[in-house]
Amino acid sequence: MRRYIYQSSSWPRFKWDREKLAEPLAAVRLRQGRLIGHMEALGFRLRTEAVLQTLTSDVIKSSEIEGERLDAEQVRSSIARKLGVDIGALKPADRDVEGVVEMMLDATREYDRPLTAARLFGWHAALFPTGRSGLRKIKTGRWRDDSSGPMQVVSGPMQREKVHFEAPAAARLPDEMRAFLKWFNAPANGDAVVKAALAHLWFVTLHPFDDGNGRIARAIADMALARSEGSSQRFYSMSAQIRQERNAYYGILERTQRGTMDTRPSMDITPWMDWFLACLGRAIVGAQTALKGVLSKARFWETFAATPLNERQRKVVNRLLDGFEGKLTTSKYAKLTGCSHDTALRDILSLVESGILVHGDGGGRSTSYALLEIAPA
Repeated sequence: MRRYIYQSSSWPRFKWDREKLAEPLAAVRLRQGRLIGHMEALGFRLRTEAVLQTLTSDVIKSSEIEGERLDAEQVRSSIARKLGVDIGALKPADRDVEGVVEMMLDATREYDRPLTAARLFGWHAALFPTGRSGLRKIKTGRWRDDSSGPMQVVSGPMQREKVHFEAPAAARLPDEMRAFLKWFNAPANGDAVVKAALAHLWFVTLHPFDDGNGRIARAIADMALARSEGSSQRFYSMSAQIRQERNAYYGILERTQRGTMDTRPSMDITPWMDWFLACLGRAIVGAQTALKGVLSKARFWETFAATPLNERQRKVVNRLLDGFEGKLTTSKYAKLTGCSHDTALRDILSLVESGILVHGDGGGRSTSYALLEIAPA
């Protein structure tokens, strides 16, 4: 009796109910277009800030799905350095952090280049620069060979593990991966977002590497989504949404790959495609919340677009918009900008007169100031 989807005589001729998916696909495409249009309307600096925030979240959350926690500051610094973004002092990043970042940037910024076995081998080697996954030595930069047994996805304590999935035999991988890569690089036969959903499922079902298959599958999906938009700029994170829905993610994968206790796996993958589109929709909606700070900053500068500011004032206002700790005082302003106390006071009073700053509690030497709150659009 067949146990896994790839054992079907129809593999890999996937099928799905296009009529059932038409409405959720249209809804996702609409949200996708609106978000991209909204973000493209921002200035270059704010748009770059949004991309940096999104990519940082994507790298961190994709690793968290696999139980690996990366240092957020290292990830942000690594991405900023590679994008040429000035965020002040940069924290040195470990090799494993650099590797994940390099893979994600290559997938999303070079989305229009063909995906090849050599490119995938490079991603895999970057993910595991020491040739180890934890304490376990693994084969990097090549397909797995199953020398230590079949590739299985398991959970639970030793001696009582539960096998959720067993991947195809390693001997099949050269032919299987050639077929996958030929399909992925061909023009999309249908909507490119649907192709992202199928690419994710197909790759993670083949499970061609000793480790890192989930992260690479999500990078491939991000690559396909970038192709669907014709843009390397990422404003939403599918991985961040999958992290929130981790149990549902693994559940739908398992049901699609091996069926249930009562049903055999089917080449009809409509439930997976439906879940992926719904998850993507929630990721796009969630981006509005995740990028709240960036969007708030944009609204603020739109409100005061006609207000003339000098470089000192603009620097301090941006610091306040980014989340300045404590209260702004004349002495803090002088220290931030390197100006005299008198110049700081003149700048602040000008900002108060313009309506950008408002007086806080207290008076005299303890007078503090805060930004005017701009109501959400």
